[in-house]
Amino acid sequence: MTVRKHLALALLLTLGLSACASSEPPQAETPPTQQTQPEAPEPTLEEQQQAAAEEYTEKLTLEQQTAQLFFARCPDTDAAAEAAEYSPGGYILFGRDFDGKTADEVKSDIASYQSAAATPMLIGADEEGGTVVRVSANPYLRDTRFSSPQKLYAEGGLDRIRSDTEEKDALLLSLGINVNLAPVCDISSDPSSFIYPRTLGQDAETTSDYIRTVVGQMKSDGIGMVLKHFPGYGGSADTHTGQALDPRPLSDFEKNDLLPFEAGIDAGAQAVLVSHNIVACLDADYPASLSPAVHALLRGRLGFDGVIMTDDLAMQAVTDFTGDENAAVLAVQAGNDLIISSDFVTQYHAVLDAVKNGTLRKNDIEQAAQRVILWKIQLGLISF
Repeated sequence: MTVRKHLALALLLTLGLSACASSEPPQAETPPTQQTQPEAPEPTLEEQQQAAAEEYTEKLTLEQQTAQLFFARCPDTDAAAEAAEYSPGGYILFGRDFDGKTADEVKSDIASYQSAAATPMLIGADEEGGTVVRVSANPYLRDTRFSSPQKLYAEGGLDRIRSDTEEKDALLLSLGINVNLAPVCDISSDPSSFIYPRTLGQDAETTSDYIRTVVGQMKSDGIGMVLKHFPGYGGSADTHTGQALDPRPLSDFEKNDLLPFEAGIDAGAQAVLVSHNIVACLDADYPASLSPAVHALLRGRLGFDGVIMTDDLAMQAVTDFTGDENAAVLAVQAGNDLIISSDFVTQYHAVLDAVKNGTLRKNDIEQAAQRVILWKIQLGLISF
């Protein structure tokens, strides 16, 4: 081999070794950075309860949903059988349901209703104190009647109101009563007016403080409360015995009557009862309980999303106005979720027929039933 070829070969070897020495091993590809998705927040208790109410209600038939819209007067005979046949939203107990009975007898009666019903029932009573005491009027259930809000307030202000509410709640719950149709939010300073003895007898601000106190204590005790009588009774006549027209302007309600209801709603009240007064500034044609305009005020301006109920549709202010058979249909159309009725079976069939003939929408029935079921969940009657 010539010297030139040796030199060329040497040069090639030198260049090859140099290239190998300077080259770096191939780098592995860096995997793309993965975006970490934020964990979904745990649903709140309120969201869990709402979801449970929707699921429960969807499983009910139309007939079962319709029955949930009724807070029926407890029948004086065969109450358990009626509960088994219809499973209404609840029973309201009046004086006759307690008269002469011991605590054990009352508990046994209520337990029989609950055992018979397919869906746990609201069991309610009017135990306002003073002139309206369904339970403590019976000396077998309490030695003395619960005092009126006015008397309690005079004795010890809101502290006395709070302690009385706590004692009242304990007695009702011990008997199986899970709803007290109280407190009375109405404002009156006129001793001659129909509603005055049942009110605190103070101005709007003091009455609002009273309502906050009662609602807060009732929530803490785990019993259902009902703000009444929306949008405020004022000086109206007794709607148990006839129609009552309230001619006051809306500004009067805004400055006074609505304030205790707003206070109760802000404090977490679960239900509001609407009066049968004709409130001219809102609806000059229909009693408030049957008026869409009155319900729009409660849902819209006051932002209430709980259960709206009528006063008893058997009261003369309603029967004089419309006859009692279709009153429940008008009540649902107005926006009520729960209908207090002393003629439950008749009214139930009227509402059911109205759905089937298209007068009422199935969706309205379902939405109302869902609010009632949600209330029962909040009270611990239905577990989720």
